[in-house]
Amino acid sequence: MSRALRILVAAVVLFGGLISLSAAENAPLERGTAITDPDLLRKLDQSDTLTISRLLWPERNADFPLTTDLLFSSLPPLKEIPPAIDAEFDRYVAQYRAASPTESIGVGEGFDVHLFDRAFLKSPDTRFVLAGIVNRMDRAYVSEDSCGEIRLIYRLARFDGNPDGGKTATRLPMTLNLVMKARDARQTDSNGKPITCAEVARRWLDNGDWQGLIGSVSFPYDAMIDRIETNIQISVAPKSALHDFRSDYLLKVFRYNHDTKLFEESTLENQIDRDRILADDALRRDFKAWLLDPENLREFDRGTVLIPEKFLAKAAVAPTPAGVDASALQPEFGMMQGEGKGEGKAEPVFTDSDVVGALKQAAARGITMENIRSVAGFQRRLNDVTCAGCHQTRGIGGFHFPGVDWLADKPSNSTIVPASPHFFGDQIRRRDILTAFAEGKRPDFSRGFASRPQTRGSRELAGTEYQDGWGAHCSLQNAGSGTADKSFTSWTCATGLTCQAASASSRIGMCFIKTR
Repeated sequence: MSRALRILVAAVVLFGGLISLSAAENAPLERGTAITDPDLLRKLDQSDTLTISRLLWPERNADFPLTTDLLFSSLPPLKEIPPAIDAEFDRYVAQYRAASPTESIGVGEGFDVHLFDRAFLKSPDTRFVLAGIVNRMDRAYVSEDSCGEIRLIYRLARFDGNPDGGKTATRLPMTLNLVMKARDARQTDSNGKPITCAEVARRWLDNGDWQGLIGSVSFPYDAMIDRIETNIQISVAPKSALHDFRSDYLLKVFRYNHDTKLFEESTLENQIDRDRILADDALRRDFKAWLLDPENLREFDRGTVLIPEKFLAKAAVAPTPAGVDASALQPEFGMMQGEGKGEGKAEPVFTDSDVVGALKQAAARGITMENIRSVAGFQRRLNDVTCAGCHQTRGIGGFHFPGVDWLADKPSNSTIVPASPHFFGDQIRRRDILTAFAEGKRPDFSRGFASRPQTRGSRELAGTEYQDGWGAHCSLQNAGSGTADKSFTSWTCATGLTCQAASASSRIGMCFIKTR
């Protein structure tokens, strides 16, 4: 077997069999779909098995991970990432100053708004540590040949010396996802037979023994590499007389070019470029016609739509708490109010009658909507199908997977839970898709809204914050505040709880204990 083929087979073994869910009893929702066990992640990271530098530079002789100053200067594939991030920071600061001229913005104390210090990305005291590994074979609808994706999630950390000669570590608010294909279509096993999606799924679901692989695995050939995704808490504005607390998160994607061997700045999947669409009449008409086409509307309803690149943006800023007014920075995607920049307001992309008419046309063609059954459902999907909108929904700040802080001797409460309610709520659907793959069936790739998980008939989430328990998202109309909206009629609360308003929304609340 050639070296390339051995590497490819090792990649499948690594990503398909490296599943220790020794923590399965404590983390049942992600069993078979993600690696969140801090002890395993520590071993993988400290053995240099799955560090970014080892995966992107397998020939490297050193047996330790590279610090960020060396990572971005020594690895040519990464050289375009820092300047692209710098450009987004400059753009963000300029827009912020134009919108809020009375506030100061900068790095460190003494500013109204504190910026992320980009010096961390050029420091010998910081590096990216492995925070989790997530199976996303539920995204195989994007590319069936690759069977979906495997995401290696890294968290930036700063290491400081201490008087005892050791080092303490502090996690910083940035994650980097190295997204790999779940398989390469040319892969074969040790017997020369093609590796199938079913085999990859079975290895994850079987919770294979990873311990024999540590220190002996080979590393992925670059045919498996797809892209890098970055998420940075670009700024924090403490509560003051000027405003409530707010933090903004910058999202970027860099797709791997197999010809140039570089990660190149790319559009974000389904991240609608709202400002550009509102400013261009022809583009607005094209987008409206494309999305309301019955077949595209069906995929939009299912959550599997892939919006053409010409409508998309290369960056997004997700503000938290969700709903905070950040229109001067990166507007939210409620494109039905006619909001826009410049003098006056742009015409809306979609009117209520546009949506009602499109739903009727789809129904006339025999297309049944699973989620979008009203104007409000269309608007909610328009938001949560985007990267920024999804990160605002049931996230931990602007992150969906910060990972457990295995660097800390005594993790705080905020770092014990590895992921957001949205992440955990989606595990039933993801496992259902893995099971279908393993059994040789065609998976159902559809998903519900980010606020309320699609349970696939399972009762595992019943009574929890993910479905209908305390803190779950629910329909206020069901609680008697108005006519029930057909898109949210199933969003009810468990016995003993009632849906109560938790924000300015007139439709969606949260399940809390009934009060007299």
